[in-house]
Amino acid sequence: MAASWPTSMRPILTVTVNPALDVSTSIDEVTNDQKLRCGPTRLDPGGGGVNVARVVQRLGGQALAVYAVGGPTGEAYRQLIEAERVPAVAVPIAGSTRESFTVDESSTDKQYRFVLQGPELSEAEWRACLAAVEEAIPAAGYVVASGSLPPGVPHDFYARVASLARARDARCLLDASGPALAEALAEGVFLVKPSRRELAEHMGAPLDSEQSQVEAASALVAQGSAEFVALSLGAAGAVLASSTGILRLPVPRVRVRSTVGAGDSFVGAFVLRMAQGHEPESAFRSAVAAGTATTMTPGTELCHRDDVERLEAELAALADRTAQSV
Repeated sequence: MAASWPTSMRPILTVTVNPALDVSTSIDEVTNDQKLRCGPTRLDPGGGGVNVARVVQRLGGQALAVYAVGGPTGEAYRQLIEAERVPAVAVPIAGSTRESFTVDESSTDKQYRFVLQGPELSEAEWRACLAAVEEAIPAAGYVVASGSLPPGVPHDFYARVASLARARDARCLLDASGPALAEALAEGVFLVKPSRRELAEHMGAPLDSEQSQVEAASALVAQGSAEFVALSLGAAGAVLASSTGILRLPVPRVRVRSTVGAGDSFVGAFVLRMAQGHEPESAFRSAVAAGTATTMTPGTELCHRDDVERLEAELAALADRTAQSV
């Protein structure tokens, strides 16, 4: 279905070719060789781009989500999307949408995550996904390409999405890894959000210090691979590299319950604030706030708007105090 874009913001499109029905539960202790009786189960429509669209909606915006879906799992997935009223274009595939399984061990606060591979897409199916993206790309808007690529989809799929976005004067934001990341960076994107591990693998270096990580992020900008590189440094905070330099933010101190979806929430808040006309510094604060807010929720639950806005205000106040002390 076509989205009715809010007039106060630029339109946002998200792309998810390997969505997952997220199943999360908890248990006192994970042990082998016996039945494990779990607690209540939660189901969420997961996958990078879909999660980004869900976060955009939770924060008061709107995004159109293009995603591939198939089989009985896919039908359950589609129903969850519809229940959240996320505008979407579902591209049918023959295989069944994958599942992911997250278990919180309450006795240790450890979390176990099992992520399945996903169905193989035929050439006709992935081309249908690309055609749906091409049709829906908003002129002068934002396109978020996020998540893993399933078997059968070429490594340059996201690079093709970035090229289509550029042809419509749209900005492409990328959250991917491995060959898909490399191919898209060779094409060039507006923003990329690799993890420290993904950035190290791409650069072919260990990047075991904050300085080396910041230098690697800045190198991507200097090479023209991305206008912005967002990198989380764990307890050390987060950085945003661009041609104007490096922005640094601390991570607000909260009780971390689950990290599932934190990266998607980061991207969702960043793209929403940019689409609303905010400056990159403000969008970066929102992104850190949203990622942090998601870690406060259990299992596969995403951030809550009131938590995000409270953390945004804390980070803005910290920035003001820092500026006054300089």
